[in-house]
Order: sequence, then structure tokens, then C-alpha cells
Amino acid sequence: MSEINQEHVGELKRGLKNRHIQLIALGGAVGTGLFLGAGGAIFAAGPSVLLGYAIAGFLAFMIIRQLGDMVAEEPVAGSFSFFAYKYWGDFPGFLSGWNYWILYVLVGISELTAAAAYMQYWWPGMPTWVTATVFFVIINLINMATVKAYGEAEFWFAIIKVATICVMIVIGLYILLFNSGLVEGSTFKNLWQTPTLGEHMGDPAYSGFMPNGINGLLIALPIIMFAFGGLELVGMTAAEADDPKKVIPMACNQVIWRILIFYIGVMGVLLSLYHWSNMSPDQSPFVMVFDKIGFKAAAGFINFVVLTAALSVYNSCVYANSRMLYGLALQGNAPKVFLKTDKRGVPMMAMTVAGVLTFLVVPLNYFVPAVHDAFGMAMSVVVAALVINWAMISLAHLYFRKTKDSEGHKTVFPSPWFPASNYLCVLWVLFVLWAMYAKLGMKAAVIAVPVWVVIVFLGYKLLKRQPAK
Repeated sequence: MSEINQEHVGELKRGLKNRHIQLIALGGAVGTGLFLGAGGAIFAAGPSVLLGYAIAGFLAFMIIRQLGDMVAEEPVAGSFSFFAYKYWGDFPGFLSGWNYWILYVLVGISELTAAAAYMQYWWPGMPTWVTATVFFVIINLINMATVKAYGEAEFWFAIIKVATICVMIVIGLYILLFNSGLVEGSTFKNLWQTPTLGEHMGDPAYSGFMPNGINGLLIALPIIMFAFGGLELVGMTAAEADDPKKVIPMACNQVIWRILIFYIGVMGVLLSLYHWSNMSPDQSPFVMVFDKIGFKAAAGFINFVVLTAALSVYNSCVYANSRMLYGLALQGNAPKVFLKTDKRGVPMMAMTVAGVLTFLVVPLNYFVPAVHDAFGMAMSVVVAALVINWAMISLAHLYFRKTKDSEGHKTVFPSPWFPASNYLCVLWVLFVLWAMYAKLGMKAAVIAVPVWVVIVFLGYKLLKRQPAK
């Protein structure tokens, strides 16, 4: 394997403080998947969705610990792509890096489009291309300033999401423990009893902790897992963290508590306040509960929160894309021009390329209405890329640790149960693919995984550099 090319390398600046890293990691764990997407998982599994979040959360935590083991040891640009390249091989580094890059280009497009759509709630007459353009300019200007500006923006975006969940938990526990009459039928028994209200009242088919059996839980698990898709973002911050060997382990270790509190905790409260059988897979459970307690502005409030969540994700997409492309250029898997940074340490060329591609969604949505059909197909690639990400992190870590162990080197933040946890995580990825194919009807997304790998491999063969002389 060739050495990483260090010629004409611009320097990233370490400007992310501990509070930034903690909230970036927290923001990655809390997104629209919780505020809007939770309904589908609840409707599939019933109260056993809590078990689903525990299982998926544990596996997500294992993957993040594996990533943390690597980035705490070598806090460099490129995250797991760097480690796949250095410890595994040229193509794994190429695949993991470009896979992550295209993933966040597509996610950035979807979140920018979603943010513009959310604004229709308040200004239905405003063309979506206008608001998409405004958000595009604002977020990119923030990222062009300094890495600290990105961290600060993400800090406050995360505060809004976390505060919403904390308020929900506090209000919910108050009602359940001290004022159950405020929401008719609210009781912890809703987690296992037959519904006492609604169209399914008294129906034994809707009773029990696992009303739809193991099949319902299997359907919910992939939906739940995708909600954890942004957790790996903490690895991207390592090259620009003030004290990465300290703050990265802290952020990784706290992931498990965030999952327990912000997913299992809030879901437990929601399902106690309102029996799951009366929820809808298409409606946010947050909106329903806030509305039931008399907060008539619930829909507008949640719309504001999910708008914040969408902007938070897009903000992170801009950051992650530029740093991954910079890391790929370090490896020699992208043109050297992407190594250039400005005086503030921002990789402007890397940011510009992703920005141009993302901005194409504005004229496409305006001039080509049918683009939505093509965009739906592109989302299959997003699902494929997410699954590949998880597998690549565990496999790259496997090679990383085998190399370190053979050298007799003990890493500063070793992941637990190595290598068993790595094999478990890879098996988990295969299970998710099976569940998507067999239970969720997402056959196109599963088929897209090997197809996408082949496409990237052909691109690798086509664009591979000649060995340096």
C-alpha cells in the first residue's frame, strides 16, 4: 500500500471544544427519526419498541466504541476511511470514504428539501426553492467561517432538540405520577394492558408488551437502527477537537446514556401517556401527546423542532462532506486540490464541490417535478450507504486492532469485547439487511448494496492513480 500523500497539505484547525463535541455527538443521536419516524416503529412493535431501541442502541454503541478506539488513538481527518485505508487496504479506504461522502450529499439534499417543506407550514405560498436557497446560503456561510462556527451552530441546534425531549419527559412523568386525569387513560399499564380508550378499546389483539409478536419487533428494528445513523459523526470531529484523546472517549461513552434517556426514556413516557393502538404510523407521537394535554400549538412547535433537526443534519452534512473529501485527498483517493485550506483551516474546495451538488436540488425541484421519483430511487442508495458504513467501521477496527496487538501496542480507548463485538456488529448488519428484504419490503435497497459496491469498485479501478515515483 502506498504512503499517504502529504504534499501540499493544508492544515485543519483545532477549534472544537468539549461542549461542541458532546452536543455534536448528542445531536447525531437525536433527529427527525425520533420526532417524526418513531410512529412507524411504534405501530409495528407496540410497547416492545422499547426493547427494540435497547437492542439497536447497544449495537450502535458497540460500533461507536470501535470508532472511538481508532480516532482517540489517531485523531486524523477522514475518520474510519483513514483507518480502512491504512490498516486494511486501498480499496476499503476508497469505498468507505466515497460511500460516506455520497451518503451525506444525498442526505444533505433530502434535509435541505425537507427544511424548505417544513416552512410551508407557516408560509404555504412561499416557493420551496426560495427557502431552500436561503437555508443553503446560511448553513454554508456558517461552515465557511471557522470550524468553531459550525460547532457553535450545532451546539444550539442540539440544545433545542434535547430541551424538547427533556420537557416531554418531565411533563409526562408529572402527569403519570401526580395528575393522570390531565390525559385520559394515561397510566404505566399502557405498556402491557388492553387499550381502555379509542376504537380498539378492550380488543385483546392490542394487549401485551409485544402485541405483534417477534415479527413486529423484527419489522421495527431496521426502522429504529436508521435513527442512529448520525452517531458516527463524532469520528469526523477528531482532527479538529482541542483535546481529542480526552473528549472523544467522553463523547463515545455517553452515547449509551443518551440512548437510554432520549430514546427509551421518552418512548416509555409517550407509550404510557397514550396507548400505542391509538397512534398512527404517519403522525408524530409527540404532536399527538402535546395536543392531548391541551397544548394546541403542538403541531407548530414540533414543526419548529423538526425544522431545527433538518437544519442540524444539513449543517453536519456540509461539515462531514468537506472533511471526508479532505481525508480522501490525504490518502490519494481524491484530487490533491481538495487538500487546500484557507487561513481559517476550512477546506474550501472540498466544501464547494459538495455544495454545488447539493444546490442542484433547487433547480431540479423547480424545473423537473418528476425528480421526486428519481430521488426516491436515490434514497435506496442512502440506505445501502448507511449499512455499508456500519460494516466498514467494525471491519476497519478489526484490522486496526489486529495490527496494534501484533505490535504489542495498547490503545488509549480500547473497545470492549474485541474481537467478538466486531463479529457481532457485522452479523447485526447482515440481520438488518435480511429484515429490510424479508420484513419491510425494501428489496431495492438491499439489492442496491452489492450493486453500489460494484459501481464504486469500477470507479476505483478507473480513477486509481499511478504509483508515485
